[in-house]
Order: sequence, then C-alpha cells, then structure tokens
Amino acid sequence: MWSGVERYALDICRHCSGQGDDVLVITRDARAVDDVFRRNSIPVRFAPLGGFLSYHAVKAICDVLGETKEHTAIHCHDTRDAFAALTARSMMGRHDIKVILTWHYVRRAGKSPFHRFVYRNVDNLIFVSETAKSRFFSGWHWKGRYSEEEINSLVIHNSLNIDLDPVVPEPAKGPVIAMYLGRLAPDKGLEDIIDALSRLKDMKLRLRIVGTGHPDYVDSLRRRALTAGVMNMIDWPRHRENTQEFIRMSHFGVLPSSAPEAFGLSNIEFMKEGRPIITTDNGAQSEYIEDGSEGILVPPHDVERLACEMKRLALSSDIRGKIGGAARRRFESGLSWGHFIARLYPLYC
Repeated sequence: MWSGVERYALDICRHCSGQGDDVLVITRDARAVDDVFRRNSIPVRFAPLGGFLSYHAVKAICDVLGETKEHTAIHCHDTRDAFAALTARSMMGRHDIKVILTWHYVRRAGKSPFHRFVYRNVDNLIFVSETAKSRFFSGWHWKGRYSEEEINSLVIHNSLNIDLDPVVPEPAKGPVIAMYLGRLAPDKGLEDIIDALSRLKDMKLRLRIVGTGHPDYVDSLRRRALTAGVMNMIDWPRHRENTQEFIRMSHFGVLPSSAPEAFGLSNIEFMKEGRPIITTDNGAQSEYIEDGSEGILVPPHDVERLACEMKRLALSSDIRGKIGGAARRRFESGLSWGHFIARLYPLYC
C-alpha cells in the first residue's frame, strides 16, 4: 500500500533523476507502489525483500551492484533490506558503495545480532525526527558491544519534493471543508473525527476524507458515519493522486493520529499550502508545530477537544488565516525540499 515511506523514496528518486543520476528502485513487486514509480520514469526491479536470510534478495542486489559504477549508494527503509544490502556489498567486495538506512518508526532498536550488525555497519542511520531517534535509543542496553555514539546517526526532518507555489486563497463560497489526508487505518484517528463531526451537525461544515485503506475498514468507517447521522456531511473522493488540489479546496486539515507519528508527512502538506491543521501531540508533530501558532495540537482520542477546535476553525476565517500563514512560514524556513535535500544528498557522495 502507498504510504509516507513510499512517498519519501519517490521524492528522493525524482530529485536524483533530475540531477542526472542513475536511479533504480528495488521493490517487493507491489503494483500499487511500482506503477507510481514507473509513471515518474523511475526504473523498477523486483526482489523478495523483507527477510534477514533471503538468498534471493541478496542475489538480486548483487546483480544490480554488478552493473553499477563507483559512487553508488543504496538507500534502505527497512532494517532487513539494509541487512541484505550490506551482505551483498560484502559479497561483491564493493566497499566503495554506501548503504544508508532511514528509520521511519517510533519504536525501539532491535536487539538481535542481525539488527546490531545493521546499525553498526550502515554508513548513515537517518531518523525522520528527534522523537523517532529518542525512542530508538530508549532501549539501548548493549554495553560492552558498542555505544550509541558509535552509530553514525542524524535527524533529518521529512519534506516534500513539490514546487513552492504561492498560497491559493481558501474557497470563498460553500461550506467550510475540513479535510483528512492519509492512510485509512485504525491508528489514524478517523473514528475520532467522525465522532467529533457528530457534535457539529448544526454547522455548515463538511468533512473530506482522502486516502486509501482496507475495504473492510473503510466500510466500518461508513457504518460509523451512518450510525452517527453524519454520512451526508462527508465526501469520499475517488481520485486521490493530486492531493495538492484537494488541500487547496479545503479550509483546514484534521489529522488526529492516535499512534505516535514518527513525523507526519500529511501535516506538512497542509502547511506547505498555507492551511491550518489540527493534529495530535503524541509524536513528532510538536517538533515543527507550535500549538496555537503553526497548528493546533490535541491529545489523542479527546473527541470533545477535537470537536471544539474544529468548530473554532470553522467559525473564524481570521484564525484560519493566522495559523495557516504561520504554518506556511514554518515550512519555508525549515521544512522545504531545499533544506531537506541539502542535508541528505551529500550522504550519497
């Protein structure tokens, strides 16, 4: 399924390809992912990734390395894939190749010998937030083996490889549009949004849900909306690729993830477009959003507070404009693609 990790990889590939670099993506043969890379002219090969002891994955990477020149970098997004890449590098005797791992999760480091091998041997371990890094090292009890300081790690906040166009004014006519953007999954707070909406039935407010998820889960959301009596207040667009246009047609974003976010890529999509967002305070969001300034932070599962903040934004264009403007300035000053790639790209060289 397409998610923030795939978006992260695609944006980097598009940039490197635009720089004239040779770029190749190795995937698990997932059509939903592969088709997007192909539409962006990124070559795709398949390998049975995902296992620490996958001979076929290692062989597939060795085959690719046999075709590459010097100054090659392998950028991985999973510890098991990084292990396969490191193994292939060693088998090929290609110590000129860099292996980089980005950590996209809020969870502790693995403790197996395979994990320790990866963490110590990748050329760089990138964390998408201080939150992700702190959680990773929170279970670090490997005294006598090597210390946290021996891991070549750094934090690089995510960004979006999108042109920084002028902010499009919010729609002047029609109902106020609150928009959810992202995966449709139980940990994203969608039930809370629907429950909050049920407290706002007397308002001229619509919710637009943009994303994909398991059909059974999406059906459960529709049933919840029907039971709550708010189905007529919700739009479920079919076309989901041009998310910028959807955001520009909205007035604010509502992204109350119940699970701690390692970063929260959807949040900065709204910030880039100058739209205020309501999100949760249980992950990395507070690293780039000051509550009440660049966005609104609420506790997870606090439906009453969520409804209150949705109502406040829906009723005041002045508040939306103030917070949205601050969000855009925060994106420009520290979260733009230029800031991100200036830190990442030198790691490949």
